Amino acid sequence: MSLFNPRSDAPLTLEFEEPSGDPAADLERGVQLLREVQSAGRGPSLRLYRPDPTLAFGQRDVRLAGYEAAREEAAQRGFAPLVRKAGGRAAAYHQGTLIVDHLEPEHEAVMGQRRRFEVFADIYAKALRRLGVDAQVGPIPGEYCPGEHSVHGLPTADSPRSYPVKLVGTAQRVVAGAWLFSSVFVIEDSEPLREVLDAVYQAMDVPMDPTTVGAANDLVGTVNIEAFIAALLAEYREHISLV
Repeated sequence: MSLFNPRSDAPLTLEFEEPSGDPAADLERGVQLLREVQSAGRGPSLRLYRPDPTLAFGQRDVRLAGYEAAREEAAQRGFAPLVRKAGGRAAAYHQGTLIVDHLEPEHEAVMGQRRRFEVFADIYAKALRRLGVDAQVGPIPGEYCPGEHSVHGLPTADSPRSYPVKLVGTAQRVVAGAWLFSSVFVIEDSEPLREVLDAVYQAMDVPMDPTTVGAANDLVGTVNIEAFIAALLAEYREHISLV
């Protein structure tokens, strides 16, 4: 039985992908996989990749007067400006982040939406704690793309930075018979993300505190992407089989 989908005992197929060089195609790939799962052409899957620099706007951002200026700010800093189909406000990612798409078939997928947010947030916080990060579930004041189940990290006396920072943002897409839970983990190299998000949010005139933009290695300097992947998969294996 899976903690993620109690009615399924099927193992997850684990897939590591390299970015294609086309951030729009990489973003759309998750939706394509969801359709495959929906049509039974694919079973439960876990897709991991380190994206090229991307500024993913939310649907609400597009309607703002400053949206076009915000797109220009992102492009000038080397971040491809895209609009994602799920999620809230603008979020940025690059090769210092990890995107994880978890997909599963489920007959009544819409019924478990809130529970999935809660379960995944708990799993993610535990994975970060395996690396010594004081990770907690919930938003912090002024964070970008705020969410009830985002995961943040608290600094310690030895942390390179002294502010709590957002570490994980999540979004969910549900279709008849399947769901996609997509998460962005910010692990390394937070400065470019902080700069582009500050510029983008100012252009859109959306309040945001840039000190909330950080990475796991801002809190524990030894953390890197490879160590985090190992910790995340170890936490997954506490609950489900991986292939």
